[in-house]
Amino acid sequence: MAFLMNGRSQSIKSSGELAFLQIASLSNFSANMSGAKERLQLQEKFEIMPETLGGQFRKDFPPYLDGLVRSEPHHYVTTPEFAKNAEDIYNLAPRPDDIYVSTFPKCGTTWVQELVWMVVNQCDFEKSKKEQLSIRSPFLEMNYMLPLKLAEKFEREAICRKANSPLVDKIMELICYWNLMDWLRPFIRKAISFVLGDCLRDLEQIDQMAGPRVIKSHLPLYLLNPSVLNTSKVVYVARNPKDVIVSYYHYHRLLEFHHYTGNLEAFADYFMTDRVYSAPFFPHLLDAWNKRHHPNLHFVFYEDLKKDLRGEIQKIAKFLGKTLTEDQLVKLTEHLRFDNFAKNETVNCEIGKEIGLMNNSGNFIRKGKTGDWKNHFSPELNERIDKWMQTNLEGTDLRFITELEQQD
Repeated sequence: MAFLMNGRSQSIKSSGELAFLQIASLSNFSANMSGAKERLQLQEKFEIMPETLGGQFRKDFPPYLDGLVRSEPHHYVTTPEFAKNAEDIYNLAPRPDDIYVSTFPKCGTTWVQELVWMVVNQCDFEKSKKEQLSIRSPFLEMNYMLPLKLAEKFEREAICRKANSPLVDKIMELICYWNLMDWLRPFIRKAISFVLGDCLRDLEQIDQMAGPRVIKSHLPLYLLNPSVLNTSKVVYVARNPKDVIVSYYHYHRLLEFHHYTGNLEAFADYFMTDRVYSAPFFPHLLDAWNKRHHPNLHFVFYEDLKKDLRGEIQKIAKFLGKTLTEDQLVKLTEHLRFDNFAKNETVNCEIGKEIGLMNNSGNFIRKGKTGDWKNHFSPELNERIDKWMQTNLEGTDLRFITELEQQD
């Protein structure tokens, strides 16, 4: 397989002769970012994970044609496509009025993203009803996750499904047959933006957005611009790992990008041995936990939101320097209650089913219950996870609530 480095093709052999990748620019964006005086060099290097190129792993994750990569020194697991673009993302210049919503996946990201956007925008319920959250608040690395072949597939299906025309289907078929997708990609992206809105912004588009920007990211803090914490505000959300495993398992079965075909027990093993996208779990959280006293970082637990949603909204508003009226607070609390949130078409990503990103067998916003893991884990699996948690939390003061008697 090949990675692009400084515009050149770099061959990486998957048969055991692995090479480290020092990621460099792949776009014209990097040279002209707002506020960037000189290009920052990302210290992470990415190496192909040979165990993800075949065997049971490929059976369980069939879309991962090029496997996954792991970085050094932090061991972050991601896609080869992200690795090519990691340094460009690292160079996105933060602004003083930016708010980053940062989490490991399935820790309440979308929930808090909507909360933060509403607080920053004076509880503009009218706009929130009309415009997808992904348009109002960009997902930083979304455009740089998918392997090229999958990206082409989803781009093609997005246009065909929205156009609902045999003629468009035939045109897209011919474009793919003649290998014109790369040449036409800028026009295709514009067409997708026209029918879906700017829900797949690239870095240049994010850089050009008017402030204040509410930016969502699943990246650990060390993969964001190193001046983020001293420049912008970061709301970091953590969730107990037992419920994360269950939620991430369902998520991997829901998204066609992952299309996980194995069972929960096997997935839990992949999770605990750092062989899933965005792993490892504990270093991601502990990095933010150790920075929780920084004045620009607000660390919130998902379980605290479930216990006292209104109170946590007030804490986040105070952190952001915003004051909500009693009427706004009441309405926002009701707006964010999980039963209402799951039905909200601007946040529940049902549009993903329309364009082929998700299958029809599940929902992006699922139960959201703390302690749902008890309905999924066998006693043996739960014991293994307890030992894994104990090992990884040893020597730290980070602790989790895994069950709640009462929750919103």
